[in-house]
Amino acid sequence: MKQVVSQSRESTQEPILPALCTEAQHRLGRTLRSFYERTVDGQPIPLDQVDLLLRLRHRERELQRQR
Repeated sequence: MKQVVSQSRESTQEPILPALCTEAQHRLGRTLRSFYERTVDGQPIPLDQVDLLLRLRHRERELQRQR
C-alpha cells in the first residue's frame, strides 16, 4: 500500500505579513533614527578603523597619481 504524505500549505509558503501604513513607517523611521543618534552616532571611531580609512585614502591617492 502506497502512503502519500502531503505538506500543508502553511509549511511550504512563507506567511503573508500585513503592510505598514505610511504613518507607521515614518514613526518607526523616526524612532530608529533617534535610537541610532543616541547610541552609535555619538561614539568615536575606533583607532583600528581610523587606521584602515587612512590606508584606504592613501591607496586611493596613489592610484590617482598613477593615471
